[in-house]
Amino acid sequence: MRVTPSNSPQADSSAASVVAARRALRAQLRARRKSVSPEQRALAARRVAFHVNRAFRLRAGLRVAVYAAMTEELDTAPLIALARRHGCRVFLPRINRRTRHLRFVESLAGGREIVNHLGISEPHGSKTLTARHLDLVLMPLVGFDASGMRLGMGGGFYDRTFAFRIVHASWRRPRLVGVAYSFQQLPSIASAAHDVRLDAVVTEKGVLRCLTGS
Repeated sequence: MRVTPSNSPQADSSAASVVAARRALRAQLRARRKSVSPEQRALAARRVAFHVNRAFRLRAGLRVAVYAAMTEELDTAPLIALARRHGCRVFLPRINRRTRHLRFVESLAGGREIVNHLGISEPHGSKTLTARHLDLVLMPLVGFDASGMRLGMGGGFYDRTFAFRIVHASWRRPRLVGVAYSFQQLPSIASAAHDVRLDAVVTEKGVLRCLTGS
């Protein structure tokens, strides 16, 4: 079998086609996500929290990271409230603009938040954890497939932060769980070397356990 060198014109063309395909998918899915009514968004968020409560053993002291939702994303307020009711420690991501990685800041009820340069709320607190010390991460996404491939917004923050999951394939902590509407599922997403696969995805219809070995 002939192998195409990674620095060959063919490899460059293939990489460019993957980028172009992802850009088109991202635009389509974001447009559909923006069309969801506030009532539909609120109902889907409550159903997602219901499925998370049934599928994952939330308990006191569990370190759970949850994204702070932008208007077009599925709302995570019910998830945060659910985790707090179970006594979990809740962490929200904070972007390190120099390294373009995420650290996770403990979010306390009623605590002060700031809005970062991307318009995303971040806790103002100083209690932070690195990704390796979390137990469960509820991640945003634009698209996903059954194998656990995740199409994000394009910034690469989550892939860089959880890259250790690629190097240590047997490392199952933290569990990476995508949060999405069911219409965001795709038949397949072309993979790139930097992609970190999800362990599961929760939508308003239920929990999909990803076929991470495929």
